[in-house]
Amino acid sequence: MLPSRTLPYNIDMYLNKVFLYGNLTRDPELKALPSGGQVANFGLATNRSYKDKSGAKQESTEFHNIVAFGRTAEVIAQYCKKGRPIFVEGRITTRSWDDKETGKKNYRTEIIVENFQFGADGARTGGETGGSSASREEQPAPQGGEIQYPDEEINPEDIPF
Repeated sequence: MLPSRTLPYNIDMYLNKVFLYGNLTRDPELKALPSGGQVANFGLATNRSYKDKSGAKQESTEFHNIVAFGRTAEVIAQYCKKGRPIFVEGRITTRSWDDKETGKKNYRTEIIVENFQFGADGARTGGETGGSSASREEQPAPQGGEIQYPDEEINPEDIPF
């Protein structure tokens, strides 16, 4: 048995961080809060592929409840629709309430959005939204969904990586 060791400092730091990349299961629902702020609710589906014991490919899907506030909620509600991919960074929280009709206590686990990025075929390419960068000007999707490349030739020495 190994001797127990104590760290030379006290660790009182906890971590509640979630990174999800998936597709919206429904259009975001935008509502106004009594304070005048905005809140958007939507579902997100994430898929996982794996091989079972016999080597057959299997796929499982998880469904997540997502909540965004403020300008982030407005942008998501404006540009994201059912089926579109999105990358969400946030934290997990669980709400509870009593059902007045049945007297039963209900629970709902949600991801609170702190930052997000539109997915590969989203309405905007690149760019992070949320936090201090939420005020960036949003660009509409190019017509026909085609990528517009620059006319001039790209010099490989100009690429920063």
